[in-house]
Amino acid sequence: MPRKLRTWYPGATYHIYARGNRRSILFHNTQDYQKYLKILEDVRENYPFVLHSYCLMTNHIHLQIETTTYHIQDIIKPLHMRYAMYLNRRLDLTGHVFQGRYGSSLINNTHSFLEVSRYIHRNPLEASMVKAMHDYPWSSYSSYINHISNPHVDSSKTYSFFQEPAHKNYQLFVEEEREK
Repeated sequence: MPRKLRTWYPGATYHIYARGNRRSILFHNTQDYQKYLKILEDVRENYPFVLHSYCLMTNHIHLQIETTTYHIQDIIKPLHMRYAMYLNRRLDLTGHVFQGRYGSSLINNTHSFLEVSRYIHRNPLEASMVKAMHDYPWSSYSSYINHISNPHVDSSKTYSFFQEPAHKNYQLFVEEEREK
């Protein structure tokens, strides 16, 4: 039975997530994280998109991507294929690096857009990997709250939903404790 096609239209925004095969480690060292981000930039040159937020965890990834003229599959397929080839070559392995097909959720309103951003940036804290979210180096969060440029993300849309100082108000939004 064929897979259900993902909904796509120019400007569609997604929460993309993928896990290491059998929950295995995707990023063994700094070089691996840097390589994933380098491949992401290479793919963006051929298939332009806007990355609003990201978090690369040890065994899974989260991306908040807005498409422009290319389907989301045209972006994620080469990104993950190239990273899998790199990691298999570096570790002298064969086979799948990612567990199945990447997951995607279409973001179709402001509330969802902001909640996905918050969820992505809170991931290392929720996983007890850090005591403060800004300490996690493989996330776009520190660039958001320090209002500094990150070559991988465009924070302008996210900031547009907050009053000035937008970076401080975004930080309050993300760090606010909520009932589970």
